[in-house]
Parts: sequence; structure tokens; C-alpha cells
Amino acid sequence: MAARKRVSLKDIAAACKVSVATVSKALNDQADIGQETKDYVRRTAESMGYFPNFAAKALKTNRTYNIGLLFMDDSQSGLTHNYFARVIESFKKKIEERGYDLTFISNNRSSQGYMSYMAHARYRNFDGVAIACVDFYNPEVEELVRGNIPVVTIDHVFNDRSAIVSDNVMGMKDLLTYIYEMGHRKIAYIHGTDSAVTQSRLKSFYKTAMDLGLEIPDEYILEVEYRDTVGAQRATEKLLELPDRPTCILYPDDFSSFGGINAIKLKGLKIPDDISIAGYDGIDIAMKYNPQLTTIVQDTDLLGRKAAEKLIDSIENPRTTLSEQVIVPGHLNEGETVKRLVQ
Repeated sequence: MAARKRVSLKDIAAACKVSVATVSKALNDQADIGQETKDYVRRTAESMGYFPNFAAKALKTNRTYNIGLLFMDDSQSGLTHNYFARVIESFKKKIEERGYDLTFISNNRSSQGYMSYMAHARYRNFDGVAIACVDFYNPEVEELVRGNIPVVTIDHVFNDRSAIVSDNVMGMKDLLTYIYEMGHRKIAYIHGTDSAVTQSRLKSFYKTAMDLGLEIPDEYILEVEYRDTVGAQRATEKLLELPDRPTCILYPDDFSSFGGINAIKLKGLKIPDDISIAGYDGIDIAMKYNPQLTTIVQDTDLLGRKAAEKLIDSIENPRTTLSEQVIVPGHLNEGETVKRLVQ
């Protein structure tokens, strides 16, 4: 049987009745041709069984078309981490649309023995690296960020690197203001452990409380790990045992709020009739829970897409791509877990 002829750009150009240059620009997502033409060329190329020669492309462009993702949360929850799993899925989808592959940096060991994150990135010849949900103060992470490989960070800001972050300040302001407008004055906050995200939300919580004229007793502020349902349950128990307990409790994230719900139920109380709660993130299970959780819904799709676009721009256009902080707004889901109180 004769070998099947490899489809070339010239073949696709003839089929589409356009120039080879136009085909090349369409397949490489160049900005100087229209989206309709791009879609037409890509559909035709796919129907003809065209597969790009990545080895030749890498030699020509001096790129591997491989992007690394450093993702490692303290609880080792990996892609079961509801919030980051959705961000990463959006990121992966976008870079694949641009012709790149994704490789996870799950740890700093390989078949070559112990390697730092920077050494691992160089060993894999990554064109760029996205960093999310890690200890950003780890010296190895800082070494990678300060290296010469294009980097974008998600939910953490380094002064000289691009960062894609949720608007945690406005998110917390909207959430606390809504709870206040529902009549609550005794509001507790179980926040996450120290991080840039935690600091933004906690400062916004105190600033909004001050603007609203709310007094927040020290015993109303507790700390647990993110996504720690056991810790959140214990913290909630402490708040419920206070002589002057809060009427509403905020949690560091939606997932940990389920630990709080357990504590409240074990106390024989009902949500929101006896006590109100609110989360943060807008994960799917919180939207389907009954009663539906009051929370801030983060735009995980836009976070992932923006991170991918910024990183690829810094890879392909290093001289013109600015390092900047991109802030992605979320929105309030009023839900059903905050009761309206008569004031």
C-alpha cells in the first residue's frame, strides 16, 4: 500500500483559494487576517488531515511549543481543587488553541534526580511557565520567577512579572456590604492562612467594616487553611460557643464552608433561620446546595484565558509585551444562606 502523502500548506492554500502566507497566518493565529478566514482555513486543514511538523516549527522559531505549569497546593488536592481546576482547564484550552502543549511540574524530582523548578523548566525546554497555588515565598519559586523564562502568576503578584488576579478587594467589599444591607451587624470572618489573596480579602473586610461603621470583635476573626472542612468546623464551634455569637459567618472558600455547615447542624441550628453563612469562589457544588450558598463567584474561565494570553504574548512578542497586573472581577451570588434581619 502506498504511503499517504503529507498535506502541505500549499495543498491547503489551493483548496481554500488563498495564498500560502494566508494559510500560515491562519494556522499560527496571526492578528492581521480575519477570524472568519482563520476558521475556514483551519476547518479545511483539519478535513484534509493536516498535521503541523512541530519539529521543523521548533527549529524555525527556536521554540518547543511546550508550556510548564507549576501547581502544588499545601493540601495536595491537585486537580480536585474546585477553583483552580476550572482555572487550569480554561488555561489549557486556550494554549492548545494557540498550538502549545501543557506539562505539569508536579514536583521537583525527575528521572534525572533532584532538580530545582528552574532546572526542571530548563531541562524540559519550556517556552514559558504559569505558576498557581504554590508557596510563592519558596526560594525555588522565586528563582524561577526571577529567571529568564517567561512567567505568568495566577492570584499572586511579583513586581516585575505579569500576574492575573481576581479582584479580591472588591469581591469582599461586595459580599460584606450585602450582608450588612441584609441587617447583620455581628459578622465573623474565618479567613485563610497567610497569602496575597488572604491579605487582600482581610484588609478589604476591615476597610469595608470601618466604612460601614461595623465593630468587629477580635474573637470574631479566626484562621484556618483553605479548603479545610475540619478546621472550619472547629472554628465555627468556637464562634457558636461565644456568649455574644455572630449572626453571620464568612468562610475562606465555599468548600470549607461545608465544615461550618456540619458544626451548625450538630448544634441543632438551621441555616439561615438561626444563623447565616457566606463563602467565596462560586464552585459548582455550592451553587447546587440547598439552601444555595451566598458567595462571590470568581470568573475562572476569564482568569485562565487571560493567563494563557499574557504568557503566550510574552513568549511570542517579548519586546513589546508589558509585565502587568490584570485584575479579573467576580460577582455576588446572593444565594439563600444570608437571612434578612429586621433592624
